Amino acid sequence: MVAPKGRRGRVVLIDAHSLIYRAFFALPPMSTSDGQVTNAAYGFTSMLAIVLASRPEYAVAAFDVAAPTWRSKEYVEYKAGRRAMPDDLRPQIEMVRDILAGFQIPIHGIAGFEADDLIGTFSRLAEERGHSVTIVSGDLDCLQLVSESVEALVPRRGITDTFLYVPEQVSQRYGVEPVKLHDCTAAPSTTADNSPAVPAGGTRTAGAGASAPGQGPWRSRW
Repeated sequence: MVAPKGRRGRVVLIDAHSLIYRAFFALPPMSTSDGQVTNAAYGFTSMLAIVLASRPEYAVAAFDVAAPTWRSKEYVEYKAGRRAMPDDLRPQIEMVRDILAGFQIPIHGIAGFEADDLIGTFSRLAEERGHSVTIVSGDLDCLQLVSESVEALVPRRGITDTFLYVPEQVSQRYGVEPVKLHDCTAAPSTTADNSPAVPAGGTRTAGAGASAPGQGPWRSRW
């Protein structure tokens, strides 16, 4: 995204956990000579190189924190049944943190909130302060943040085959403008999050009835 005239430069917001998971499951196993698995760290770094090649003025990475979130407190079954982090992935989280530190990219995580909560907050603050924003995430929930000054770069296949969403692309995919997208994504049951569904609801059905912005029950408070 080229910053519109009068804006203060571009901020890249990196949803680190979602990209690390995406890379781990998208890439075949690979390891160092001493047997340390590196596929997630490699995939994340490949994605980071693509993002930084555009020379953004600012970059921030958000991580999940190992603590109960406001969602799990409101709905105890939230993400129930989700399998534990694979043993080969856990040490790669720290590898990625070291990689980000090497690039001098600030890392943020807050107990009680998920990384995408931070991404949503940073996005709105940056937009209000006159910045253009690029969100880099493997989670399509971020598309509800897309606006005239916020775009979302999302892996499509693998980790480096990406698609850039602006408002027009979001509307074409879901049939509603981004600000109404949380009404659509809250309607169907989400297997990964174990969130309940609206009876007979689906993304397109919700889109047809989403005449005004609302609040999905288990989605980020953006």
